[in-house]
Amino acid sequence: MMRRREFLAAATAVLAAPVVLKSAFAQSPEVELKLHHFLGPKSPAHKDMLQPWADAIQNESKGRIKIELYPSMSLGGAPPQLFRQVADGIVDIVWTVNGYSPGLFPRSEIFELPTIFTNDVVAVNLAMRDLFESHLAEEYQDVHVLFMHVHAGQGLHMANALVRTPDDVKGKKLRVPGPTGNAIVEAMGATPVTMPVPDLPQALTTNAVDGALIPWEIIPALQLQESTKYQIEGPDNHRFGTTTFQVSMNKARWESLPPDLQEIFTKHSGEDWLRKVGELWRANDDFGIKMAVESGNEHIVLTQQEMDAFNKVMAPVVDRWISEHASAGFNAQALADAARKALAARKS
Repeated sequence: MMRRREFLAAATAVLAAPVVLKSAFAQSPEVELKLHHFLGPKSPAHKDMLQPWADAIQNESKGRIKIELYPSMSLGGAPPQLFRQVADGIVDIVWTVNGYSPGLFPRSEIFELPTIFTNDVVAVNLAMRDLFESHLAEEYQDVHVLFMHVHAGQGLHMANALVRTPDDVKGKKLRVPGPTGNAIVEAMGATPVTMPVPDLPQALTTNAVDGALIPWEIIPALQLQESTKYQIEGPDNHRFGTTTFQVSMNKARWESLPPDLQEIFTKHSGEDWLRKVGELWRANDDFGIKMAVESGNEHIVLTQQEMDAFNKVMAPVVDRWISEHASAGFNAQALADAARKALAARKS
């Protein structure tokens, strides 16, 4: 009986040993963060940008940081509430459209305007980084901005109307992402309808809008080839302005991180990453328009003369923006000049 007990005790000790060794080397994350955003888990923004970015930070931290992504507003609320969620500490990190919070980011709007943005995504990403501390930082005091970027630019998606001139969109209702989109659409003589992008397919199929200003990248995620017939842009991917985005962390949460972990975030949100983000959005944009064309949609590339006609009606949008922000607490003309200069310096 003693020998049997001794054998069982020895066997139990041997079986338990790997568990003890494993637990000795296991490491729980020091920092667990929730990243909330408004698009689905299959969207390029989620799978090609946000998840790889989070993975790179987690890997370099060697398990000290864990970032859990929550797509599709799965933590609650609506897309326009994302900035307040991170500013108030309801979530740790958000990816959101600046235009979903009208009036909060007037300085950053300069990079969305037509004739300021044309078609160079990487240049805008880098120019915003170059001017952040000197011109933009004041409007992000409630958060710590990890990085900002734009998409490949607003193309015109039309449910049924073929568009080649500004007159072709007069009287139409066009979905826009925010205030700068409103100004662009109004300059064309159309009616802007502001809504978060997930609401667009239903709005198109119910004729709540006739079209939309949005990049090609979103076509697969929202299956827009099923609710539109035409995608319109200028030559060489020239677009009708763009949209600014931010990935930001709650300020108190950021300040609570050890300096070495802050450095990991900073390293993976810098210039090399912004170049990659620009290239990702361009590649996904190309994929989106390819999908639409293969589904039977018509991709309209305007001639230079046709695009010049659109630029002529959109040019006053920049002047209007400068005039409207003359008493906004910053020099709007100087910011416009600085943005053009920074973009020229960064042009790829």
